[in-house]
Amino acid sequence: MHLVLILLTLLAANLPWFSERLFYAVSLKNKHLGWRLLELVVFYFVIGAVAYFVERSSMGQVAPQGWQFYATTGALFIVFAFPGFVWRYLWRK
Repeated sequence: MHLVLILLTLLAANLPWFSERLFYAVSLKNKHLGWRLLELVVFYFVIGAVAYFVERSSMGQVAPQGWQFYATTGALFIVFAFPGFVWRYLWRK
């Protein structure tokens, strides 16, 4: 189950870079970096909620988390988003 969660996180981190639609629903004329970063933050919280419920259902309780946990997972989510960023801004022309 944990491997599935990691793969889902990798997918969610790269979703903002592969579409010109906001959250794959709202069509935008020019989706700039700000919209993509907003999507990235929202997807981070969505995946966090999924992970919370997976931990609660598999272990019965959720371990308390401090700011260090959120700083680490946020940085890891940004690292996971790097391939999509490279594809959008540095590689594709």
